[in-house]
Amino acid sequence: MMLHGIILVSIHHSIYPMVKKALIIVVLLTSTYWLVFSQSNSLAQSIKRGQEVFNATCKNCHMENGQGMAGVYPPLAKSDFLAQNAKRAIGIVMNGLDGEITVNGKIYNLDMPAQKQLTDQQVTDVLNFVRNSWGNKGKVISAVQVKAARK
Repeated sequence: MMLHGIILVSIHHSIYPMVKKALIIVVLLTSTYWLVFSQSNSLAQSIKRGQEVFNATCKNCHMENGQGMAGVYPPLAKSDFLAQNAKRAIGIVMNGLDGEITVNGKIYNLDMPAQKQLTDQQVTDVLNFVRNSWGNKGKVISAVQVKAARK
């Protein structure tokens, strides 16, 4: 009987570390999946809201397909200028832009009015839409970044 108890204790001590490692792996995988899914889901929601902001605020100049108007309004579609600097993009939406810029090798020199009526969330959403539409692949912009830029 004593030998039987020693074998059970021995088995328990050899299995416990494996079970512990397996549980840790399951927790890590589940957490990673949740994090990736929730970020992509929130980006998708931001892009959807951003399209509504774009249609109401930006579409008249930059056109529905983001191509702009040659020589007048710069394109947002596949825009090297837009892709280069997220902080600058936030500033342009909030504060407007005047002066010469070069987008995809072409010079534009027309003022863009500040969009001060937009909330931090709307600026976030419209930039996530524009930076992830029409061939653009931008990193997520957060409302925290927009709020920090507004100060």
